Amino acid sequence: MRLERPTRGRILVADHDIDRLHTSQIPFYRRQIGVVFQNHQLLFDRDVFANVALPLQIQGLEPHEAARRVRAALDKVGLLHREKALPIELSGGEQQRIGIARAVVNKPALLLADEPTGNLDPQLSADIMRLFEDFNRIGTTIMIASHDLALIARLHHRILKLSEGRLIGDDATVEEVS
Repeated sequence: MRLERPTRGRILVADHDIDRLHTSQIPFYRRQIGVVFQNHQLLFDRDVFANVALPLQIQGLEPHEAARRVRAALDKVGLLHREKALPIELSGGEQQRIGIARAVVNKPALLLADEPTGNLDPQLSADIMRLFEDFNRIGTTIMIASHDLALIARLHHRILKLSEGRLIGDDATVEEVS
């Protein structure tokens, strides 16, 4: 997201060194990335619809098209019927799914998810992972940071293991990283 800058080395995204982005380029760069936060980062003074619509409003999308996309994203996460609810009225799993809808509503090329199932029960965790698989099938690259290696391993995708900011494993199995 270019929220932090490297103290050394480089971060390349699509062959671009993101540390060399000009300040004016950062908003455009970020529009290509969806983020699912561990603690949801929902706005509790706005309803579900407004929370999901926020990236599209920032982007300046025409309201009719924004509404269509918001409803499609909410439908995909199974919460279209809650579009007028306030986040405080939702369960933790529903709040997480709203965060996912907000992260994908602008059709990002890359979706970053920070511990997206950290506070969810096993069934909800599996449901969230199925959503990520669906988005991946339509072309979105998904990067998930998680301590739940067994859940991640069930996805049968590449696993990178980091320790203190360094890559220490690539394509590891659950047994190797436990």
